Amino acid sequence: MSRKFWVAVQFGLLMTLVAPLAVAQQPIIIKFSHVVAVDTPKGKGAEQFKKHAEERTKGRVKVEIYPNSTLFKDGEEMEALQLGSVQMLAPSLAKFGPLGVKEFEVFDLPYIFDNYEELHKVTSGPVGQKLFKKLESKGIVGLAYWDNGFKVMSANRPLKTPQDFKGLKMRIQSSKVLDQEMRDLGAIPQVTALSEAYQALQTGVVDGTENPPSNLYTQRMHEVQKFVAVSNHGYLGYAVIVNRKFWDGLPADLRATLEGAVRDATVFVNQIAK
Repeated sequence: MSRKFWVAVQFGLLMTLVAPLAVAQQPIIIKFSHVVAVDTPKGKGAEQFKKHAEERTKGRVKVEIYPNSTLFKDGEEMEALQLGSVQMLAPSLAKFGPLGVKEFEVFDLPYIFDNYEELHKVTSGPVGQKLFKKLESKGIVGLAYWDNGFKVMSANRPLKTPQDFKGLKMRIQSSKVLDQEMRDLGAIPQVTALSEAYQALQTGVVDGTENPPSNLYTQRMHEVQKFVAVSNHGYLGYAVIVNRKFWDGLPADLRATLEGAVRDATVFVNQIAK
């Protein structure tokens, strides 16, 4: 047989040995999608998680962050996670009611927490973990609760008494509890994606909102809202979640490292929110 033939055979054998090595060296990609601005507690927390994850895994993991609904909007991201189109999210807790885990709607009840200490006894304790367990049947693993803060009310007229809400179209997240809250105030609840809230306020599709100050400011709602009532009436928090199939498929050492990165990012986020 010719020398060229043997060179080709040897090259082929070499490639069969090198190719798996090249594949093994490819980093594991985590797409982290969220719907708020970069300069928010959640936005900064995602960046902090990326920093910790990539440094501590020494490049074995690469985190791609898609903020401000650039990849998926409010109503799309949960299904995208379940389908594996994205690996990590941090949706607001109100998103789990429509998913079928109604117990999370307890967080939408007004004035249920007086302060962060009371709140963290729930989110960091057995109740928070029990709620996360309920997500597993949906193909989701819960990793942490991130604060965004307590909500205020905004409108283009002063909101000093419950009567001041009468007839106002108020933007809310999709939540039966929030829907009823607004109806009890005499307002008309309007479910609107966060990314569409500014335009809805600007054009009069909605008259007001309930949001933590960070969302009001970073979504520029203060440009189209004249008044804020510092009611601190409800909590807006997020759950850091991952696709269960993806998470279970990671090497155990990587999972442990990423859990540590999430824990440290959680401390960072909650300090900013407070």
